[in-house]
Amino acid sequence: MRLGLRARAGVVFAAGALVVSASLATATYELTRQSLLAERERTATRAAYFDAAVVRQGLATDTADIVDVLRTLDTGQGRRPLIFKNDRWFARTADTGITAAVPRSLRTVVARGLPGVQRVRLNGTPTLVVGVPLRGTSADYFELTTQTELERTLRQLGLTLAVVAIATTVAGAALGVWASRRIMRPIVSIADTARTIAAGDLTRRLDPDRDPDLAPLTASFNEMVDELAGRIDRDRRFAADVSHELRSPLQTLTAASAVLANRRDQFDVRSAAATDLVVAEVDRFNTLVTDLLALARGDRPVDLQPLEVSPLVRAACHVNQVGPDRVHVDGALIWPLDARRFEQVLSNLLENAQRHGGGATAVTCGVVDESLRLVVDDSGPGVPVEERGMIFDRFGRGRRASARGGGSAHDGTGLGLALVAQHVADHGGSVAVLDAPGGGARFVVTLPRSTP
Repeated sequence: MRLGLRARAGVVFAAGALVVSASLATATYELTRQSLLAERERTATRAAYFDAAVVRQGLATDTADIVDVLRTLDTGQGRRPLIFKNDRWFARTADTGITAAVPRSLRTVVARGLPGVQRVRLNGTPTLVVGVPLRGTSADYFELTTQTELERTLRQLGLTLAVVAIATTVAGAALGVWASRRIMRPIVSIADTARTIAAGDLTRRLDPDRDPDLAPLTASFNEMVDELAGRIDRDRRFAADVSHELRSPLQTLTAASAVLANRRDQFDVRSAAATDLVVAEVDRFNTLVTDLLALARGDRPVDLQPLEVSPLVRAACHVNQVGPDRVHVDGALIWPLDARRFEQVLSNLLENAQRHGGGATAVTCGVVDESLRLVVDDSGPGVPVEERGMIFDRFGRGRRASARGGGSAHDGTGLGLALVAQHVADHGGSVAVLDAPGGGARFVVTLPRSTP
């Protein structure tokens, strides 16, 4: 799974904090451990030398009792004295394995007349063994000092450093998240601006003075939006100008076709058929120009107002000759809508049903899952599954469009459903075509309450 930029920044900061804190904790622990061990070794060595001097004085006579001499030492609970003489060990208490804990290598060094120190473990407890030769007595003195307190101190120190390292890692991760949010804030602003522009507001721009480090990106983004807005405006004006210029000759053609239609009964069969074809095509041409003008105006931002839905739906159905018995709207429903766009959505769906599906059989409107749901059913042959996405494209008509309508004269312009899809998208909603329960096509428009 690929991590996002914020997650990666948090991971990097956490990993860096972990490495730094672990390194510092390890170095601190090791330096402290070495310092404490050295200090305890010096203390144990001084105490062993002092006790060895006392034992040497006690063994100055041949009749001295070695055990009694050992019992005169004040070693407390932490130190255990031993004397090795004539291949025998002497202790002031019973041997509980302490003599076996003295390393042979240390005994060898002390037997040569040299003092020595070595760390061992006595019954699982860290112990420091100090050996001192007792000159003039043919005996060697050994003192075992337990390091239990030191081990406990080091364990607590290690636990404390581990907790500090974990806390530092968590703090590093939190710092990474905070820093990534600060770093991502300009990028989020760019994304929000781009989203607003994509929704149709071409007047939005980025503030070039907000972050000097992003000034080149901001300037390039604004230049791109200016260029895009210019192209969209030129295309819209071109479509509007062409459509407007076509209206004058179209009005002439409409008037001429009306004259021909009024005198149709005076023509022969072939001329009458040609007249019908001309009238149908001029009507189709008129619808095409009207749809092109609607598309040219469709790039403007949507104007949402809280409106009562029922009058809008019933008015559009009345204009398109859909009986009131086939219209079902939930109560006094208020919804944020652009009245002009919503009316054109419903009108285009009703005209599509009339042209390709024999007319609308049912029009229902209500709230489903907190969204406005408009449904238009017809009794036609339906729309094949493979064509259901294509029919909402501009000039997109399915292979069975002519069959549904009954002839090329009723094919439509290929822009009606494209206008529906555009207006629904402007509302932040969606449109889909399904199979009607009683056969035919069902067009479902879903509009959320939130502002697109």
